[in-house]
Amino acid sequence: MIIEILKSQLEASNATILTMSEEMKSMRRSFEATISDLRKTIANLESLLKERNENLNKANAQMRGLKATCLPKKSEKQAIAAPKSDEQKAAEELARKATIKARGNNGARRKDYFTVETVEEDVYPENIDPAACVEIGARDVIRYEMIRPSFIKHIYHIHNLKKDDIIYSGATPLSPLMNSRFDGSFIAGIAELRYLYSMPVERIVKYFQGNGFDLDKQTAHGLLAKTADLFDKLYSAMGKAVKEGGYLHCDETYHTVLVKDNDKGSKKGYIWATVNAHTGLSYFFYDEGSRSEKVILKELDGYKGIIQSDGLGAYKKVAMLSGGKITRVACLQHCKRAFLEDEVKDNPDAKEVAALANSLYHNEHQHRIGEDGWTVDDNLKWRQQYAPPILAALKAKLEDIRDNLEKYPPKSQMHRAANYFLNEWDGIEAISKYGDVEWDNNRLERTNRYVSLSRHNSLFFGSHAGAKRGCIFYSLACSCREMGINFFDYLSDVLNRTAAMPPGSKPEAYRNLLPDKWTKE
Repeated sequence: MIIEILKSQLEASNATILTMSEEMKSMRRSFEATISDLRKTIANLESLLKERNENLNKANAQMRGLKATCLPKKSEKQAIAAPKSDEQKAAEELARKATIKARGNNGARRKDYFTVETVEEDVYPENIDPAACVEIGARDVIRYEMIRPSFIKHIYHIHNLKKDDIIYSGATPLSPLMNSRFDGSFIAGIAELRYLYSMPVERIVKYFQGNGFDLDKQTAHGLLAKTADLFDKLYSAMGKAVKEGGYLHCDETYHTVLVKDNDKGSKKGYIWATVNAHTGLSYFFYDEGSRSEKVILKELDGYKGIIQSDGLGAYKKVAMLSGGKITRVACLQHCKRAFLEDEVKDNPDAKEVAALANSLYHNEHQHRIGEDGWTVDDNLKWRQQYAPPILAALKAKLEDIRDNLEKYPPKSQMHRAANYFLNEWDGIEAISKYGDVEWDNNRLERTNRYVSLSRHNSLFFGSHAGAKRGCIFYSLACSCREMGINFFDYLSDVLNRTAAMPPGSKPEAYRNLLPDKWTKE
């Protein structure tokens, strides 16, 4: 009986154990499924977080791009003012007081416009005969007047004469464009407003109409297109002349171009530019809007000397493939710029990097080549004195930022900025080995702003041909601007002279018509 009871209890225990075992297995499966779901959830969260960070970085990059193109740029040099001695302050105060006019004007110095046309007139009291009076003095009062732009319809009566059965005819005034009634000055006015002052052709037409000349849009475009064709050899001469001297600033910018080969109907076309650092000649060129390295490699094929650029790989490749004929130097402003962005500008490490970079400018500006007998050799010796300790401190600081991954992760703005700077380090350090190479590429940056203004005002080029035409005019306009030449006077003169040149003239014959050698006839 006891055995039966024990047997029954054992069976009941086994059944309980079996049930519990099944429940444990079920719980384990449920637990494993829960863990699997949690792992998937964590993986999804990690993926979403990664995507969020990437989108945030893209948004920040887009914001920086929009700020760079849409907002007015402040000077990035942040030069440190050198302390002035008491003697310098006293001398400046004496000079300031000497220039203040006795009549007041709140202490401000009045500007004299010596280049404008001057008309002088004597003004006497009304109803008084000057001859019956004694002159006791006179004072000069100046008023500046403005005359609206005017247009002249010049009609030439060409007379034909006959003498001894020979017919003589008066010479027809030269027109720069065949079968055109427009003088070079008229076309120069359109080109100046379009490419130097960034006015769209539609606005130029309205401006002309408002001043009494009913010009239509098609005619204005046609005059610019025909002039660009006329300047084809002059433009070729510019492409060769800009490489003379062995020191080029290089950069590229973009402009929307209307095209028919994509769904949008437009594309982001890139315009390349070089500026001769010695002469100031500017040369813009365009190849179907391409930003491919092949464009700049082709343009600089055979060039020997220095190129200065940002960190775009195409420029580095130009130097690498030149067999030592081309040396590339970097741009300090491009390297420093990332440390001035809103998200990092208040960071103490970013401020220190910017201050070290600015100290290079501060020392450089203490002397200027060509002033007070200061030569390129003098400047090189001065650079070799002040630059090495600053560059050493700057590099050490950048390496500290780059290597501190806990504080500045690889995708942070500070890490990326330090990495870019260090990748450009050889090009920055190379600047100090020359006496006349600038610390930055700002000269070309300023030139490219004429394209930027057109991008905002005119919105687009109508075709690839229009973009190339723009390069021709920008090359001439920006070269004149760089050399202080009045672009209207230059273009008016060169248009007529170019039209008079024989059709078979070689590009070399146009060299003396480029802005750096041009003299007005």
